[in-house]
Amino acid sequence: MKPTIPTTQSALQLIGPDELKVNSEKEVYQPNPYQILLKVEAVGLCFSDLKLLKQFDQHARKSEVVSGMDPAILAEIPSYHPGTEPTVPGHETFGTIVAVGDKVKRHHAGQRVLVQTDYRWLPTAGSNSAFGYSFEGGLQQYVLMDERVIVDPATDESFLIPVEKDMSASAIALVEPWACVESSYVTEERAAILSGGKLLVVADAGHVIEGLAESFASVGKPAAITAVCADAAQSDALRALGVDVAVAKTADELPDEAFDDIVYFGAQKKTIEVLNDKLAAKGIINIVLGGKTIGQDVCVGVGRTHYGLTRWVGTTGSNAAESYQHIPAAGEIRKGDNALVIGAAGPMGQMHVIRLICSGVDGISIVGTDFDDERLTSLNAKAAPLANDRGVKLSLVNPKTNPVNEKFSYFAVMAPVGPLVAQAVRDSADGAIINIFAGIPASVKQDLDLDTYIANRCFMFGTSGSRLNDMKIVLNKVVSGQLDTNCSVDAVCGMAGAIDGIRAVENRTLAGKIIVYPQLKTLPLTPLENLAKQFPTVAEKMDNGIWTKESEAQLLSIAD
Repeated sequence: MKPTIPTTQSALQLIGPDELKVNSEKEVYQPNPYQILLKVEAVGLCFSDLKLLKQFDQHARKSEVVSGMDPAILAEIPSYHPGTEPTVPGHETFGTIVAVGDKVKRHHAGQRVLVQTDYRWLPTAGSNSAFGYSFEGGLQQYVLMDERVIVDPATDESFLIPVEKDMSASAIALVEPWACVESSYVTEERAAILSGGKLLVVADAGHVIEGLAESFASVGKPAAITAVCADAAQSDALRALGVDVAVAKTADELPDEAFDDIVYFGAQKKTIEVLNDKLAAKGIINIVLGGKTIGQDVCVGVGRTHYGLTRWVGTTGSNAAESYQHIPAAGEIRKGDNALVIGAAGPMGQMHVIRLICSGVDGISIVGTDFDDERLTSLNAKAAPLANDRGVKLSLVNPKTNPVNEKFSYFAVMAPVGPLVAQAVRDSADGAIINIFAGIPASVKQDLDLDTYIANRCFMFGTSGSRLNDMKIVLNKVVSGQLDTNCSVDAVCGMAGAIDGIRAVENRTLAGKIIVYPQLKTLPLTPLENLAKQFPTVAEKMDNGIWTKESEAQLLSIAD
């Protein structure tokens, strides 16, 4: 028997910067031959929803798709709303397919699926398109998706992941944020000049071009070199590399975001700041100081480190190859690392702390900081037993009352605040890794002490969203029982509580994740600690305060 699909629904719409409304009469779009209609079962609220709320059409993922798909196809998708058009947020989504078009190949009605949100093959001007941004997300009862959008052309894989095991909708929806955390630790880093890429080399007077050939990728040289050299000998050294060299008078005249790799032999603040803008997405800039120092902070695009996946390396010496040797294989914590999680007691910070504790890496210690004592207490209740069982030294502190005065070899930055990155550089130990996990807006630049950054051989990196494989890794952990993502749940609500839920994320009034059940229209935002009074039969089915499949089922059976 086919499910009855209504013509209208309740949905949370973002209609402008910081403007949300619950629309109880939003149209339920009917699928065309290539489209899929998903009945949304659960959605987790995320700090990224707040970033979209504040930035709206200025968010890097809300702008128009610029390539990768025929505009005529995009015009056929009523749930595609780029730019200033109202959209529906919510990317941590799990649901059941209730209808498909007759040309849909990979999915069928009745499948329960986890949504992977990050359409990296559909670039926008500053990032890539995504579910819950330029394409409507899950904070509605039904969401329309197009198979031509959700299939990765490089791998031919769908970004709707079937879930065969009967589990709570909340546990599966929370795979997405946990996968974002996983991605930040397992994403592989490039440690050589890109084969076939565009290389810019800038050299100040008196610097020797050294170490470039050794820095080329093993699979091949860059396709072309653009040179801005003060001395003729420097240009000659570049031509000897066997790559076509084009000479420019100054770096200022070159196009922005045009080079996959930039190597600067020099120590001039102004030059570095010009080169910052010339670096392409996924590019690496290498500052070869040649024994000199910059002597002052440099304005660096830390937002692009997260959203553009740009990377900064350097050496105090004169050999460019030395810089690449300090790039880690991935962002994983290492044996003996002393880690600082900044903003540890928030929803994503809790995941990082628990993930670090459970990494299995020997000899690590973790300091988690947060300004909210109640949230720290909540985190301690979850994390301390895990740390004790695994022999991990864990300290959770409020830096307002207990200042942290030590050096760290690993940082995880949970707040999208540029000065926190600058502080991490100042507090870095030798070889420090700085994980800029929070999505600092792509346009944000921050003054950094690059002399300390380079002398300490630091490496800052960011990852944006998760990849399909990250989702599968975490889903396997959940299905096998290795990980209970429900330990993150702190409150539940229906559509009536969705705006309050987003405001709770904004105001940091809850320590963990908020789960929205869109099929429940009137349920207000309800912290788990209040369930015993409001829904005692639901509270009875929790496991020592942890949300469960049984408590979810009970809630759905009695709430509206």
